[in-house]
Amino acid sequence: MNEFDQQPEYKSGTIRHFNNFQSQYVQARNIDVWLPAQFDSQNSYAVLYMHDGQNIFESESSFNRISWKVDETLSYLIREKTIRPCIVVGIWNTEKRFQEYTPLKPFLNYNIQDPDMALNEVLNNCISDEYLKFITLELKPFIDSTFNTLKDKDNTFISGSSMGGLISIYALCEYPEIFGGAACLSTHWPFSLIQADPLMFNAITDYLKVNLPSPKTHKIYFDRGTETLDSLYSSYQTEVDRILKETGYSKKSWMTSIFEGDEHSELYWQRRFHIPATFLLSD
Repeated sequence: MNEFDQQPEYKSGTIRHFNNFQSQYVQARNIDVWLPAQFDSQNSYAVLYMHDGQNIFESESSFNRISWKVDETLSYLIREKTIRPCIVVGIWNTEKRFQEYTPLKPFLNYNIQDPDMALNEVLNNCISDEYLKFITLELKPFIDSTFNTLKDKDNTFISGSSMGGLISIYALCEYPEIFGGAACLSTHWPFSLIQADPLMFNAITDYLKVNLPSPKTHKIYFDRGTETLDSLYSSYQTEVDRILKETGYSKKSWMTSIFEGDEHSELYWQRRFHIPATFLLSD
């Protein structure tokens, strides 16, 4: 059983906390569900699933005491009728964040060069496929049965930053029938902080060329800053953008933004979250 606690009403809505949510695929974790102010169980809502869920609503639970303030941003956008009404499912990470957020399938046929420290990081105990099974086979059915949601892919989205950006685009490619769009902020294309192996990036681009969903039915958002860790991403993102263009993505289905001076942190993702939210959730 999942322990259920409803926190006090916020001016920007209600956060419902599911403690120690169980899974047969990955270890248990907390789940936060944000409901907008004036939430009406008689209406149906789009759903945005977000990784690193402890960082997106409350500064107290964020690892660096800075949150994305997703509830405040979406409350404003909904109130202004900029986006359709939605709920947000914040999926807390665990100590296995790297193993859960690193896409596995691009590397299964990887040309192993020994010793390859970066590859070993991926292949040793990588559980990203199990993590996505948890979201699609366990968490989504629970959310859809507990709240009145719009269950189709055109109203189901996924988002994250850094490694959370990697697992978001992977989720879109692996489950295009479930997710209609992904927002990937400051995507950590180098994968490793130990050894940024360029062949690993080639593996993910080869995967994207084959597995990107149709631009006629899906939306993809990428961005990056120019400072701290984000300063590493320019050439990687340029190559991904080229693949998106070749796949047929255009302004209607894809956006990549560059934010001069932005660093790799929750503060900057907080400041620009309204852009991917509007891109995915506007009608």
